[in-house]
Amino acid sequence: MASVTGTGESVSAASLRRLPSYRQYLKVLQGMGREVVSCSHIGQALKLNPTQVRKDLAVTGIVGRPKVGYETEALIEAIESFLGWNNLNQAFLVGVGSMGTALLGYDQFNHYGLKIVAAFDNNPSLIGQKIHGHEVLSLDKLTDLAARMHVLVGILTVPAQAAQSVANLMIFGGIRAIWNFAPAPIEVPEGMVVQTEDLFSGFAVLSSRLAEVMGIRRKAGVNADANRR
Repeated sequence: MASVTGTGESVSAASLRRLPSYRQYLKVLQGMGREVVSCSHIGQALKLNPTQVRKDLAVTGIVGRPKVGYETEALIEAIESFLGWNNLNQAFLVGVGSMGTALLGYDQFNHYGLKIVAAFDNNPSLIGQKIHGHEVLSLDKLTDLAARMHVLVGILTVPAQAAQSVANLMIFGGIRAIWNFAPAPIEVPEGMVVQTEDLFSGFAVLSSRLAEVMGIRRKAGVNADANRR
């Protein structure tokens, strides 16, 4: 299982993926005026084992009160601090196609510690255009600008065949973390961070579960017909 190092212990990728869900739910509770929350309450709401919730929250360093729980605001702050969301990370996006355009238009990244400050492409028909308030820059400016602006995050939304070459440009510019939406793996030097999003894998899980559900329903329908006979 993939893991990262944090707070002196190994933190699983699954735990990291759950923390934003906790934060989102806690924000809802905060808006409702709820000042204290327990792991049991969070687990019940999110359909998770309370013990797992407690283990996940422990990596943030926060300690709850026995039989009481956590202060909602303090828990939100602990999660945001652990994930680095209380510091705004500037990012460059490369590849202003359908996926890149959609990400440029998403206006909630700032709430999660991410700000896309520039977009790049090698398509002459796109260079110079403004997409969701971002002027599309020529790809050959990426390395120099990344170095001068000390940008640490790169978002990759290019075709598979261009993924590695663009990743190399990011590396040369000093970018340390790449969020890879390209349908291809990329190789990076040791010490860099890569998060690859495989949309087709996600859909495979969805379609498989749908087939399972529909199969159960069809089977139930057949049994019902048999009973009526």
